[in-house]
Amino acid sequence: MSEPKTPTPVPAGDTYKGWVFKWTNYIKGYQRRWFVLSNGLLSYYRTQAEMGHTCRGTINLATATITVDDACNFVISNGGAQTYHLKASCEVERQRWITALELAKAKAARMQAESDDSGDDFSSSSPPVAPGQGGGSQNSEVQSALRTLGSKVEDLSTCNDLISKHGSALQRSLSELDSLRLTGEAGDKIRQVTERATLFRITSNAMINACRDFLALAQAHSKRWQKALQAERDQRVRLEETLEQLAKQHNHLERAFRGAAQANATADNKSAAGPGKGEASDEDDDNEFFDAMEEAPEFITVPADPQFHKRSSSNISGFNSEMCLDDQSLNEEPLAMNQESPSQELVPLKKRRTRISDKPNYSLNLWSIMKNCIGKELSKIPMPVNFNEPISMLQRLSEDLEYHELLDKASKCQSSLEQMCYVAAFSVSSYSTTVHRTGKPFNPLLGETYELDRRRESGYRSLCEQVSHHPPAAAHHVISDRGWTLRQEITVASKFRGKYLSIMPLGTIHAIFEKSNNHYTWKKVTTTVHNIIVGKLWIDQSGEIDVVNHTTGDRCHLKFAPYSYFSRDVARKVTGVVMDKDGKAHYVLSGTWDEKMEFSRVMQSSRGGENGTEGKQKTVYQTLKARELWRKNPLPEGAETMYYFTTLALTLNEPEEGMAPTDSRRRPDQRLMEDGRWDEANAEKQRLEEKQRSVRREREREAASQRTSSQSEEAVDEDSVTDPSLKSAPHENYQALWFERCEDRITGEQVHIYKGGYWEAKDRGSWEGCPDIF
Repeated sequence: MSEPKTPTPVPAGDTYKGWVFKWTNYIKGYQRRWFVLSNGLLSYYRTQAEMGHTCRGTINLATATITVDDACNFVISNGGAQTYHLKASCEVERQRWITALELAKAKAARMQAESDDSGDDFSSSSPPVAPGQGGGSQNSEVQSALRTLGSKVEDLSTCNDLISKHGSALQRSLSELDSLRLTGEAGDKIRQVTERATLFRITSNAMINACRDFLALAQAHSKRWQKALQAERDQRVRLEETLEQLAKQHNHLERAFRGAAQANATADNKSAAGPGKGEASDEDDDNEFFDAMEEAPEFITVPADPQFHKRSSSNISGFNSEMCLDDQSLNEEPLAMNQESPSQELVPLKKRRTRISDKPNYSLNLWSIMKNCIGKELSKIPMPVNFNEPISMLQRLSEDLEYHELLDKASKCQSSLEQMCYVAAFSVSSYSTTVHRTGKPFNPLLGETYELDRRRESGYRSLCEQVSHHPPAAAHHVISDRGWTLRQEITVASKFRGKYLSIMPLGTIHAIFEKSNNHYTWKKVTTTVHNIIVGKLWIDQSGEIDVVNHTTGDRCHLKFAPYSYFSRDVARKVTGVVMDKDGKAHYVLSGTWDEKMEFSRVMQSSRGGENGTEGKQKTVYQTLKARELWRKNPLPEGAETMYYFTTLALTLNEPEEGMAPTDSRRRPDQRLMEDGRWDEANAEKQRLEEKQRSVRREREREAASQRTSSQSEEAVDEDSVTDPSLKSAPHENYQALWFERCEDRITGEQVHIYKGGYWEAKDRGSWEGCPDIF
């Protein structure tokens, strides 16, 4: 038989990989799988490419048993929960795996039995490193070397134990062979002796290899330590020489200063000018010194952090200008300055709440409500508050600002292409709050508003208003002191399909940056809620987003991959490419909409092989190392009992002073639900809907007296009504209070744009024009 292509096992090593046949079922039989043995864990994958994202199974060898069936087969089991029936390509390969598995099992069992304090004892026994330049890195290097050497010693000990074990077994087999008579069992015994002899030989070779590795590692580190010691000595000599020169310069300057002071002291009334002049010269000398330290403009294009000015020129030279242009830290300094500016007002920031009442455990038969609603819009399904979460759709829309700092960083970018990366990451980040949020937000009443004033904490103000009910539409406007404006009008179209619910947000989101005058637009993707009737609810996002810079023509195409059971890709995957107006790719974006996004600069692109059966060619991008654009903030403690709200979402419904009478925080049914009083909340919800119907009928009568032929397509409330009289009234019959309807000059759509006046009315405390909706 030919030698297998798997690597030769090294029992003293930390990782062993290779192809092994694994029993799957009676239909497929043994299937080839890629197995990885590392840190006492045996994991397997369908292919090597799956190692980065999808592990098919793992067994902890510390508690597992390893048994041999025949020449090529062996079984690994952890007591019944998991059992792997494996088959190697040949007997020698089987013996290699058995040796590696026994080594890993012995090491895992020993580590599991050791005390947790053993690591502290080891670290405390290592020699201390004197503080100074490079002390931390040298200390960590010494600790790492000592840990590696200790691991090698443990491997030698394990090999010694295995040699003793296999040697004893071999001796017993030989004794049995000697005492065996010439019977039919002679062949089996001879094969057993041969197998154990082979195992003993492999283990001995492994011990020899471990000894060789130990010796080579010790020699290599010995040379490195000698070089490091010599470098430290040379550096100490240089520092002593530099210190001596500084001392001489200090004495020279001190003598010159005293001489100038004595000369000026002999003058008349100008004697006071002497010390002042001397101080000025010292200040000039200091300025010249620091200018010399900072004089390296070719190494740092834009300073990202004040601490960079404290680095020596040799450290600064390690940065190239290309990385600094794209680095995330490029925009951190001005942001920190803006964050510190409110503190100059000496006004303490408001302490926001971190908890709400726990969600009551009320059971409800969803099928009894949903069975007659298939094919209807979500806004026309009568839903009790049991399926809601205690915030309105306006507040949920304001949650898009969870990661507003991405727009803050984008506003400071010098490159429009880099700015596009941050805007694209912001468009993805708004979905991270939906991964666990299966509750339905309250559909706002017509004229309902919501303000989110975070100007002192984060530099922005947000205002939402429900401007239409059929279709339900909300207008949103955000202005930031850090140079950007965000506006959108979202109309939600939804269909209940029995097994799942599809929510299609309609409308365009606009982001405008004041400094560069760049104007970006994009739309939202489709949200799908699965297992509506049976099973656990889960949410998926799918579709494509085109982020367009209408000023420069740059474009970013993002693709949200839908979940597929048969896909080998990472779940909730998002990919994208940032291109200029000529279609040339500059950045590649990748990540997931529920965790993080990264970006890589494209150095070269080329056409690759065919993609699937359509014959399309893939574009292969050669990129630099990926760097993180955005990462999801962790959920607060106890979020599972608080509707999986984020830290921001917990504060959205917190009462504040000076709110408008139409603010969502004043909505009584929503407030009762947050307090856990769901029965009262349902009753209050019915009252609000009936009140809304009455107002609607009155508005219809007024409109009918003026124009008899016009018809409206506005709905009355979020749950819809069967009264046909409520479905006809002119759209122009209702005018939003803080937004005005006009044509968008970029998209040509009829949208509602903020016309101003809200924050001024709040400052005055004047809300005369607000309707009574609660």
